[in-house]
Amino acid sequence: MNDFSTPLPPIVSMDEWQAALERQTAKEKEFTRARDKLNAARRRLPMVEMRADYAFDGPRGTVTLLDLFEGRRQLIVYHFMFGPDWEAGCDGCSWVVDAMTHPAHLNARDTTLVLVSRAPLEKLQRYQARMNWQHPTWYSSLGSDFNQDMGVTSCNCHTPDTDRGERHGISVFLRDGERVFRTYFSGKRGVEYLGSLWSYLDLTPYGRQENWEDSPTGWPQTPPYVWNRRHDEYET
Repeated sequence: MNDFSTPLPPIVSMDEWQAALERQTAKEKEFTRARDKLNAARRRLPMVEMRADYAFDGPRGTVTLLDLFEGRRQLIVYHFMFGPDWEAGCDGCSWVVDAMTHPAHLNARDTTLVLVSRAPLEKLQRYQARMNWQHPTWYSSLGSDFNQDMGVTSCNCHTPDTDRGERHGISVFLRDGERVFRTYFSGKRGVEYLGSLWSYLDLTPYGRQENWEDSPTGWPQTPPYVWNRRHDEYET
């Protein structure tokens, strides 16, 4: 990682650097305004009513989808990839949870954040202890068809890929009394919006250092998904 033969960005005067920075900042402000418009459109999406009989195993026993709200109006569910027969959770999903904020900030805006996976609760709790995660609360949907209905577990669960039918994603729900509605879903790279670790790397000269990025010739790059690890698996 400390290869000082790697090419460097151009070295310029302070005035030239400031001018280049201001041009970049202007483009980023345009992107921020475009993001604001996307967020505004998301707030205007319709919603669909959910079934009320889903069951989840959690630290306080078996609970319902309504219970996951913890009395708040809004609920964010991160669909963490962890199949019933897996011995560890998805490394990419682990990145997302590593970067999650303290729930008090979300709770202050009437919003609850939880994790849901199909692995048994005992496995989830062992992995949570290994990762030293204090939050958010993690629930098992094993025995329920919640994951299938949310589109994050294949119905046959026998796909040939390494994920064996499991997919990551983010679902957002709104509660109106005893009625629960699903308002939003995103998967694949859409969850990068949650994982600020990618955002940090995007600020650096070398970026994420993956070969899909548009970077100058000679920049360090590897294929995606081959370098990242769970935080306790990196070599010193």
